[in-house]
Amino acid sequence: MKTKMVKIDESSIDFHVIEHAGEILRAGGLVAFPTETVYGLGADALNATAAGRIYQAKGRPSDNPLIVHIHSMGQLEKITAHVPQKARLLADAFWPGPLTMIFPKNGLVPYETTGGLDTVAVRMPKNKIALALIKAGGGYIAAPSANASGRPSPTLAMHVYEDMQGKIPLILDGGEVKVGLESTIVDFTEPVPLILRPGFLTLEKIRSVIGDAALDPGVIKAGSEKRPKAPGMKYRHYAPKADLVIVEGEFSIVAAKIRELTKKSVAEGKKVGVIATRETIGYYEQGLVLSIGERQEEETIAHNLYKILRQFDESDVDIIYSESFQALPMGEAIMNRLWKAAGHQVIKAK
Repeated sequence: MKTKMVKIDESSIDFHVIEHAGEILRAGGLVAFPTETVYGLGADALNATAAGRIYQAKGRPSDNPLIVHIHSMGQLEKITAHVPQKARLLADAFWPGPLTMIFPKNGLVPYETTGGLDTVAVRMPKNKIALALIKAGGGYIAAPSANASGRPSPTLAMHVYEDMQGKIPLILDGGEVKVGLESTIVDFTEPVPLILRPGFLTLEKIRSVIGDAALDPGVIKAGSEKRPKAPGMKYRHYAPKADLVIVEGEFSIVAAKIRELTKKSVAEGKKVGVIATRETIGYYEQGLVLSIGERQEEETIAHNLYKILRQFDESDVDIIYSESFQALPMGEAIMNRLWKAAGHQVIKAK
């Protein structure tokens, strides 16, 4: 299969391109497209065969549920069994936007889309290209990130092409995404709404709208036999080709530890990468040192994370040492991705 990449401008959408993409989706095919979070790999969410093609293209485990993307609130009632009032409040506050909510599904949504679960994850993206494509494609588009399963999520169309070339017919190139981390996932099938995947919308922001909410305390570790309820809960995700090790602790100790580890790895003949920030990049003298952003502007760290991991892939490093970012307001979201990418390889600096 030949993969075509077509540029499309969110400020001046070419609807001939959108209609062609919609035809592919309505026929059961796959299309990659930009959202505000990351690039998505879309298929008709109500077509079991089409949803199955997503798993095949990504090499994704079949029990890892997909997120259904919609373009209007009216669509939500048609695929869910019940929408609580608190979920409606969140939708009013954050849709369109980087928020996914989980509800009991009804019979319209096939189990191939939900990973065999009786629940469905739904979101309305804040990207005009995505919203136009959802309308053109039939109204319900299942779309995980458009990368090979386990790899860093794509924030550029070229990232999609690297992973999906020859596997899908069309990539809509809408430029670099704005957020760079996947949506926050809130589970409304529990007595207290649970955040199953942290994202740009923090726990504090969720609580400011609906009051009581919590982070899921039972994060599922790799290898668990439990069926994941949301994307990214069970399997190693977002991983670069090199081993990734996170160093945690007070910064002055962390920097010294990373310098020590880097020196040792270089002496062993390894090509080393270091994830630093603009404030700390000068602390490191060996290896390929890349700035992920600024601690004073944490959105830059979230925005650049996956792009940095792919830059290390392009440079063929053997091992990457990363600072920790837990203290930031978005630290839960950033570290959730880093822990997954590292396979929970963490060193406590002392």
